Amino acid sequence: MAATLRGCFVALSKVSLGVRFQPLGARALSLTAAQSSAEAPPARADSTFKVTMVPGDGVGPELMTAVKEVFKAGDVPVEFEEFHLSEVQNMASEDKLDQVLTSMKGNRVAIKGKIHTPMEYKGELASYEMRLRRKLDLFANVVHVNSLPGYNTRHNNLDLVIIREQTEGEYSSLEHESVKGVIECLKIITREKSRRIAKFAFDYATKKGRKKVTAVHKANIMKLGDGLFLQSCAEIAELYPKIKYENIIIDNCCMQLVQNPYQFDVLVMPNLYGNIIDNLAAGLVGGAGVVPGESYSAEYAVFETGARHPFAQAVGRNIANPTAMLLSAANMLRHLNLEYHSNMVSEAVKKVIKQGKVRTADLGGYASCDEFTQAVIANLSV
Repeated sequence: MAATLRGCFVALSKVSLGVRFQPLGARALSLTAAQSSAEAPPARADSTFKVTMVPGDGVGPELMTAVKEVFKAGDVPVEFEEFHLSEVQNMASEDKLDQVLTSMKGNRVAIKGKIHTPMEYKGELASYEMRLRRKLDLFANVVHVNSLPGYNTRHNNLDLVIIREQTEGEYSSLEHESVKGVIECLKIITREKSRRIAKFAFDYATKKGRKKVTAVHKANIMKLGDGLFLQSCAEIAELYPKIKYENIIIDNCCMQLVQNPYQFDVLVMPNLYGNIIDNLAAGLVGGAGVVPGESYSAEYAVFETGARHPFAQAVGRNIANPTAMLLSAANMLRHLNLEYHSNMVSEAVKKVIKQGKVRTADLGGYASCDEFTQAVIANLSV
């Protein structure tokens, strides 16, 4: 067991401590003493980083256009390799999936919109979205739910993190009809992956200075499956005596989030619960359009919106809110050690929202997606 834990620690340390990836050409990212002083500007990169871009469905392409326009205006040293992968636009195939995977494996960093998953069964249970995650082993999804200064909601000054295992659980794509009219849908929980996501959560809490990790479960009903997840979290918690550990049943967690979300710090949970909690928590701070997210394996990082909605009814209407995607892009730049450009983009977005003059319809305003993007560009401190 000791060897297993050591192996788990090594693999996750690459993620939780931030793996840095290969750009085009050499990098010169170290700060000199002069640059790190208060008088000098932050360091800028002198090389270009290649990033895979998958716009996805719905308003995804419009949101990616906003990212590209802001990056161009801010002279951000990132070059996108763009691929259109869609099950609803007849742009999905094994060859296309292989192209995307090859690009992601080469660049190690990607930004992605929601790839819509049709409800109709067409002979393949696993969606392209799920297959991407599995082939890259993107086991950890991280959604930082943070209130936006200047935009008031019922609960202000929220700051909590939702960490979800996303390679097994209810999304294992193992369904079959045992007898006519009876479908069995299997939920897979393994000790290895439960301990891995728990270790990731505690490593994240340690690195970010968080005080508490809460495991979310339904072990009172699914005594073996969620019981194993809960047991794994408790075992890992013993390795982190400085971090408080608690557990909570999923239904109670939903109620507590609505009534008093301030009691939570870092939450860790299996796949389906995480998807539900991500969306609930996003609603507490403004909705799907404002919360960024990211997914990690030991080698790769994919940045996307925290609440995954294609918002298909808004396609072509120029009303989507690009805030979440722009903040995800800023987090991606931080992951690439481009601190100057990351802060430039995120501060511009937050400044526009705080000023309150340009807001999209979901935040109670009348601005279009283009108008919001242009307002962000106008506030870039280039």
